[in-house]
Amino acid sequence: MAAHEAKQGHGKLAEELRELIDAAKQRRAEAVPGRGAVPIARPKGELASLLHVSYPARKLADMVLAQEVAEALQQVLKEQRHQGKLRSHGLQPRRKLLLVGPSGTGKTMTAAALAGELSIPLFVVRLDALITKFMGETAAKLRQVFDAVSETRGVYFFDEFDAIGSQRGLANDVGEIRRILNSFLLMIEQDESNSVIVAATNHPDILDQALFRRFDDVIEYHVPTDSEAKDLLRNRLSRYMAKTTDWGSLAIAAQGLSHADITRAMEDAIKESVMHDRETVSGQELLGLLQQRQVMRQRALQTNKE
Repeated sequence: MAAHEAKQGHGKLAEELRELIDAAKQRRAEAVPGRGAVPIARPKGELASLLHVSYPARKLADMVLAQEVAEALQQVLKEQRHQGKLRSHGLQPRRKLLLVGPSGTGKTMTAAALAGELSIPLFVVRLDALITKFMGETAAKLRQVFDAVSETRGVYFFDEFDAIGSQRGLANDVGEIRRILNSFLLMIEQDESNSVIVAATNHPDILDQALFRRFDDVIEYHVPTDSEAKDLLRNRLSRYMAKTTDWGSLAIAAQGLSHADITRAMEDAIKESVMHDRETVSGQELLGLLQQRQVMRQRALQTNKE
């Protein structure tokens, strides 16, 4: 029904229908025996401080991705949806992913979209609680996380993964880094659960090389091309902008900005329209917001150089 309404040009109605369907799916998933159990809804004891759980409604269709990234993720979903058939033939579905690329390019959103597509919970691993200064404690907590991976199917997301996976032998390595990394290598290699493990990093260059072969896929993200930026702007703002909008010029103004920066500029433009009781977004206003983001980006780059 949503697809039909979209084809008829009823974009707002189609979006509302899809939101209702997603909400219904989420409620059904939470009601299924086992999915609404304590380990998912309310992790108990120390595990509660290590994992944050949610049920995302996001889909890959909500994202603008490079073709090779979209194809890789669709293959993961395809194999996950046919995992019973694959396992019956002694084959393992793709389920261990390493996402690499600059901040704000969609890695975190991808983890949520995978959970939404598969109608399973998203567990975000809280590194601030996982990594401690006490020798051996981090490895013990990591074991708790992997026990949860085996017991409760979900998407388990390790953000800023370089905090765990940095190279053994770095100048600041006092031995604990090696122990943590060795523990992770062993646990992820032994893991044969039905969960999906997603790790993300902005700094793949400092990851230990032994990690890369433990993942089924290493997927590289980048800032949007002009074409991708245009699609991102049009997908989010087409119902707010005039039909004569020069999307190409807006895409050029967004060159070099991440998905997150462009999204924030669009949301700020929509907020301004809502607060001023306008039904449309001003192209000039959006252009100015994109330019502000460019200034902020240049300042951040300069600060990093210093």
